[in-house]
Amino acid sequence: MAQSIEATLAELKRGVENIYSEEDLIEKLKENRPLRIKLGADPTALDIHLGHTVVLNKLRQFQQLGHEVIFLIGDFTGMVGDPSGKNSTRPPLTREDVLRNAETYKQQLFKILDPHKTRVVFNSEWLGKLGTEGMIRLASNYTVARMLERDDFKKRFTNNQSIAIHEFIYPLLQGHDSVALEADVELGGTDQTFNLLVGRELQKSAGQKPQVAMTLPLLVGLDGEKKMSKSLGNYIGVTDAPSDMFGKVMSISDELMWDWYNLLSFRPLDEIAQLKADVAAGKNPRDVKILLAKELIARFHDQAAADAAEQEFINRFQKGAIPDEMPEFTFEGEIGLATLLKEAGLVASTSEAIRSAQQGGVKIDGEKVEDVRQNAQQGTFVYQVGKRKFARVTVK
Repeated sequence: MAQSIEATLAELKRGVENIYSEEDLIEKLKENRPLRIKLGADPTALDIHLGHTVVLNKLRQFQQLGHEVIFLIGDFTGMVGDPSGKNSTRPPLTREDVLRNAETYKQQLFKILDPHKTRVVFNSEWLGKLGTEGMIRLASNYTVARMLERDDFKKRFTNNQSIAIHEFIYPLLQGHDSVALEADVELGGTDQTFNLLVGRELQKSAGQKPQVAMTLPLLVGLDGEKKMSKSLGNYIGVTDAPSDMFGKVMSISDELMWDWYNLLSFRPLDEIAQLKADVAAGKNPRDVKILLAKELIARFHDQAAADAAEQEFINRFQKGAIPDEMPEFTFEGEIGLATLLKEAGLVASTSEAIRSAQQGGVKIDGEKVEDVRQNAQQGTFVYQVGKRKFARVTVK
């Protein structure tokens, strides 16, 4: 039995940043019962992207081990606005926004989780019944000083940036969700650490065994710098077309690829280690990136779509004789396509860029671009002018 728990623990710890606390998790696993595993999400945007799937994959792992998975849609807290990691007050959503987004979340969620083994709940069910008295009792559990221990609140307070009172309430509401569900384990990104630990404290106050808080790293987006976010445009949505997914995965840096393997791939760790050794021994990292792109496309679409996307990539790039090595440039902020082509040394002037595009001689990732009088898209792409001029350019 001890070996079984040890093996389970090793599997559950893969890709996890911190566990509060590992001893508590071992004790809960020893109870030999299905644990209640909670993950909450406020439906603030319509699309689930690969960054969200890091923690969803961990939820799926618990599900496969026979535990009870509870996906909580924060239809109540979504109207408050989670301040985690924000340097300003986030505008709350309307009830209509929340419900519309929640429906889309549910549809996309089951691309990862087993719908028959997933309990979907809405926190308005209990938070909506708290009332004024209940809210005051809840607020009495924490002091302002403890709230200001939280990193983002502390920074905003130090910088004389406003913090609205309802933002102090948010972690308490999330913690109360854990009390209402009697959660054994709550998952979240590292930016959720404070909120998850508030849940532990509130459960203790309610006479419950405190939940185990498990935090996972935040996935860095296509730009290679900031966490994946729809608002930053550096994301891959789980509903993106296979060819778009393929092209975006191929655009990430070789260094970032290994982080993505660790956080997104279901391959065994020793297999990933072998791929890394192969690249160090001279294997083209592009071929390893193709494997990752195909794995992700097969997961969110199917294997046939993955194979077709690879073939399309080969047709566009390899048969088009795009070289493996080329000059690389990085530009920050908005930049027009014609200016980018000039600055990257692909044309002598912006007027030449416009003329080349009109003649069909400008391509981005193998796709012809007829109008270069628009701004370049954020991300990393291969820009081509004519048959022999190439540059890999990152726009941040």
